[in-house]
Amino acid sequence: MNRYRVLVVHNLYQQKGGEDSVVESEVELLESNGHAVERFTRNNDEIHAMDRVSVAMQSCWSRESLRRFNDVVEGFRPEVVHVHNTFPLISPSIYWAAGRAGIPVVQTLHNFRLLCPQAMFLRDGKVCIDCLGHVPWRSVVHACYRGSRLQSAVSAGAVTLHRMAGTYRTRISRFIALNEFCRRKFIEGGLPAERIVVKPNFVDFPVPGEGLRSGFLFVGRLSVDKGIRILGPAARQTVGVVIRVAGTGPEQALLEAVPGIECLGSLPGDVVRNEMTRAMALLLPSIWYENFPRTLVEAFACGLPVIASRIGALADLVEDGVTGLLVESGSADDLAKKMHWAMGNPEKMAAMGRNARKLYEARFTADRNYEQLTAIYRDVIEEAKGIS
Repeated sequence: MNRYRVLVVHNLYQQKGGEDSVVESEVELLESNGHAVERFTRNNDEIHAMDRVSVAMQSCWSRESLRRFNDVVEGFRPEVVHVHNTFPLISPSIYWAAGRAGIPVVQTLHNFRLLCPQAMFLRDGKVCIDCLGHVPWRSVVHACYRGSRLQSAVSAGAVTLHRMAGTYRTRISRFIALNEFCRRKFIEGGLPAERIVVKPNFVDFPVPGEGLRSGFLFVGRLSVDKGIRILGPAARQTVGVVIRVAGTGPEQALLEAVPGIECLGSLPGDVVRNEMTRAMALLLPSIWYENFPRTLVEAFACGLPVIASRIGALADLVEDGVTGLLVESGSADDLAKKMHWAMGNPEKMAAMGRNARKLYEARFTADRNYEQLTAIYRDVIEEAKGIS
């Protein structure tokens, strides 16, 4: 097995989420298998010390990132650059720098930012694909990014500029979509189909112990897109329900007074894993096209079935009645109905949990992911060298 020199590029978020955790896990996976890994990062906390004009300019083309990136490339001499997020401070300027250095670039598509300035295909609490395959001017009109027309214009402008410049078509050797649904959406949006491969997220969890399971668990940011406004009303309709909620966010107040809901706040990873080994099902009532929530694969690894919205990739990732249950997206009534059924059928839920663990072992382990990731690196490195 070849050992590669990998430069991992990631613009860190102000609030750490699943994407940041995925990056950390992939770096650890590569290093544990003997690869040399260097990180090139910037943190959105830097924005506090910058004016709006500077942030806008850097999101389109950051000279500062370009200078730092070139220094790292010169010192580290990577064989492949793996990019996760460049918005807003790193910027697409680093794609061009890698190209000038003759280094192939792999880009993981964690969200839809290359197609939608808001990154989620979500507007006013509903799926919106108005910008899919088009110049995203509608996002400016609707102030889709953070409710600001100015910030939406910056995000839309950066995407449009680099579409016109051919950055995504000519400077990225391979795109990684997290599932087939997302791959299809990126193709609809104009990315080259022949360069988009599917590699899901992974976790490295041992076989869970056997034990009594009860209640439901929600893990994630307490925000509109995660279906928090559905979770509360569904809980009110389900007699005897217990939902333990791990996470914080702007919608937290909507859950705090709801009978049956226990707000646990933000929990460390090992505590979340323990919660997953005790619950009857994980709740994923999202109302947007989730790419591949890390909590889903964590649940499967813990033998925990998932009750998820029938929307986007979730409808493909959760097999109804086999690894969990699907509910109509945005329907508190249907979520309440499925929770009530689950409470009355613990043996069937336990069987779904066993199926979920089997699926994890077949598709989402660290070993399987390592094979997929290094195969992608090998292919782009050989292409760059002209090896057929």
